[in-house]
Amino acid sequence: MHAKRRLLTLGLLITMLLPCSGGYAAEATATSSKTLYVSKVGDDTDGKSWKSAFHTIQAALLAVPDGSGEYAIVVRPDTYMESNLAPSFKGAAGAYNQLVGDFDGSLGSGATGWVVVDSGDEELGFKSWDWWSTIRASDKHWPHGNNETTFSSIAWDRWTFKNLYVTGGDAGLFFDLTDQSGQGFTVVIEDCVGIGRAFGAGVVYPTVRPEEPSIFRRSYFLALDWVGDTAAVLLGGREQEMPESPHAVFEDCTLVHPDNAVAISYASDCARASFRNCRMIVLNFTQPEMGGQSTGILCTQGHKDTGKLHVDLEDCTLAGYSLFTPGPDAKALTYSVAGTVEAYVQFKQPLPEGITRVGQWSPKLFSMIAPPETREELKASAEEE
Repeated sequence: MHAKRRLLTLGLLITMLLPCSGGYAAEATATSSKTLYVSKVGDDTDGKSWKSAFHTIQAALLAVPDGSGEYAIVVRPDTYMESNLAPSFKGAAGAYNQLVGDFDGSLGSGATGWVVVDSGDEELGFKSWDWWSTIRASDKHWPHGNNETTFSSIAWDRWTFKNLYVTGGDAGLFFDLTDQSGQGFTVVIEDCVGIGRAFGAGVVYPTVRPEEPSIFRRSYFLALDWVGDTAAVLLGGREQEMPESPHAVFEDCTLVHPDNAVAISYASDCARASFRNCRMIVLNFTQPEMGGQSTGILCTQGHKDTGKLHVDLEDCTLAGYSLFTPGPDAKALTYSVAGTVEAYVQFKQPLPEGITRVGQWSPKLFSMIAPPETREELKASAEEE
């Protein structure tokens, strides 16, 4: 009786983790009979309980037996040295799978804190190498890096990620469809931290599902490099004309980068994203008289002829040298503004109508440059805005 009651309670808790705001369809819940466990203190057998939990996240991903959806993988807080993660099956429409960190111990792991997925080299450190990331994607036609095979992140279609801190590789919570580009694709990211050399997060080359965009909510994204195709969030679409609905929606997120917060991928056609109550903080406030350059907070540098980026901004705060990419590349970007959108930029840089200039440094805003130490700190940042 007690065991049955625990299973029912776990099913209820998993249900409570589901997102259901913004007018988009919510995912169906995972039942306790469809739950797998990951813990370094489990016995690494079948993953069906905390006692028999798998030692690695990848082992649990491969243990999902079919594509019916509603599976949950629950992970005990710890550091997992894993990279290029990929599930054996996608989720299903209305029945997303879930990868959830038991941040507060409420799911029975006996531990609290972040589930840290570190994709670096355990002995040598940060592994900044093309196609070496937390989320698996690769292209055998790429001239260098982890390029032995071509693999598409479309394997992660209709998965939800929650309470994860991913870092140590080329990209964090970033999904590249590679040879499956042009198809519908959706992920949901909630209460997560994504850090990478090139990208903290993003989705490139799907086509829009109007009622089912990718959603990034209450999360922090940081990229550490400024060379080439890099951004806190990188976006790419495959439509030849700008879609009426977004490929991705960002709510209550913080984006940090040395040179640009949001960028269109070099190979993108038309890409669209919505940002609501987000903070975009760029560290470059360059001195152009000394040869300094910036790609702008919203970057369209180096796009192909069909590449266009549209962003819908609502109640957002932006900071950096300039709002847009200086020069003709800025013509590839369009935007809409709702609510109060503020920007703190270099004093000579213009701002368009609808965006309010901030004249004073904001200690509160710039204190958010650092990744949140705890999940509670992450949520507090969103709630205070």
